[in-house]
Amino acid sequence: MAKSNITMSELAKLAGVSKITVSRAFREGFSVNAETKKRIFEMAKKHGYRINLPARNLKLNRSYTVGVVVEMNPTQDRMMSEPYPLALLGGISHTLSLAGYSLLLTTMLGKDTPVFQTAEGIILLGQGAHDEAVKALDHLSIPLVVWGAPHDDVEYCIVGSDNFHGGEISAERLVELGRRRLVFLGDTRHAEVAARYEGFEKTAKKLGAQIVASCPCPFTFTGGLEVAEQLLRDGTKFDGVLGSNDLQTMGFARALIEANIRIPEQVSMIGYDDTPMAATFSPSLTSVHQNWREGGVKLANKILALIEGHEAPSELLPTSLTIRQS
Repeated sequence: MAKSNITMSELAKLAGVSKITVSRAFREGFSVNAETKKRIFEMAKKHGYRINLPARNLKLNRSYTVGVVVEMNPTQDRMMSEPYPLALLGGISHTLSLAGYSLLLTTMLGKDTPVFQTAEGIILLGQGAHDEAVKALDHLSIPLVVWGAPHDDVEYCIVGSDNFHGGEISAERLVELGRRRLVFLGDTRHAEVAARYEGFEKTAKKLGAQIVASCPCPFTFTGGLEVAEQLLRDGTKFDGVLGSNDLQTMGFARALIEANIRIPEQVSMIGYDDTPMAATFSPSLTSVHQNWREGGVKLANKILALIEGHEAPSELLPTSLTIRQS
């Protein structure tokens, strides 16, 4: 029996073409080789591919709207009013406004609402564990750009920070401070976190240090605090820590302070994101800097290019270390 409701990615693989070629084949005004277009249509009919009408009719009935989906689930510990995602959204909204587009913002819960499906393209902030967020949007069959990290078998456009380098410079800094027993905080099911860990672990090993614990935990203050308390109960010996964001790193630091462990005299700590909170925390937190506003501008420019039928290659932004007291 023919498979029904296949995604654009699956149709592209069956037809031996890219997703953007499939998208162009079903849209007015784009030139696609006649033989290629025929093969795509035959595969679509055979496998029950459902054409997304708003995407197919962009040139006839344009909404001039871009949907932005925030992958994170807001909680009391991690709100959408934090620098992430607001800094990215600032760059996105500024660029879209200048181009005459409106921004429609939602979380993953609102991705299937009728109004959201009128969007001409989607910007997804966060890939999710094992790319789950990307897969959940694939059925919409419209241009997609993602804030995240590149990895194997990725066909969609990615804009993100150089997370491997962020992990690399963090390990270099900790070893430079004489730290040899290191802890990493973060869920490596997320591609961005996995890249940070890879850079951190490889560099630490090269410089003669070791990762004594890699601890999955939420991107929250409470998540970091609870991991630190568990490591202390277990008697794990460590003298350097890299967190996957500032919040969880500060939570970890708070647990150490309450246990009368001195920072940075006994344990050196590095956060990630270089948020304003890192600068005001006591002791002020050394952190990996990401240029979110520039990232937002690039995300918007990439989705506008795809909507107009142009290529939009993935791009990584540089990371740097902001050194403070910790």
